[in-house]
Amino acid sequence: MTAPSGYQQMIFVNLPVNDLDASKKFFTGLGYSINAQFSDENAASVVISDTIVAMLLTKPFYATFTDKEIADSAKTSEVLIALSAESRDKVDELVDRALASGATSSGRTQDMGFMYGRSFDDLDGHTWEVIWMDPTAIEG
Repeated sequence: MTAPSGYQQMIFVNLPVNDLDASKKFFTGLGYSINAQFSDENAASVVISDTIVAMLLTKPFYATFTDKEIADSAKTSEVLIALSAESRDKVDELVDRALASGATSSGRTQDMGFMYGRSFDDLDGHTWEVIWMDPTAIEG
């Protein structure tokens, strides 16, 4: 299935958070911006790229969107969010910045030569994987 010409599909990852202000500070500390138009006391729209947005929602607000129990992401893995990076150095820069901002290391460094990745758990335990893949390996 292909998208219509000129259309860029977006992804909005909705994540429940314990402390919205702390989460906003954490993600802006990683270099991302908050879109004020789609943010209020219940939610923060974190712009990761032109096509990726993380919607940080207070748990009571998140609960209005689902009848399911909200997973305790500090104990249960509910999702692995993987972000690409433009180089190995950029993987390390982002993960190191996250760790310095209060994240915890998650998993181990994956170094397969043509692919390199590291992971961290954000302030609420959501796992973020940052991965670089050698573009020449994809071509070949």
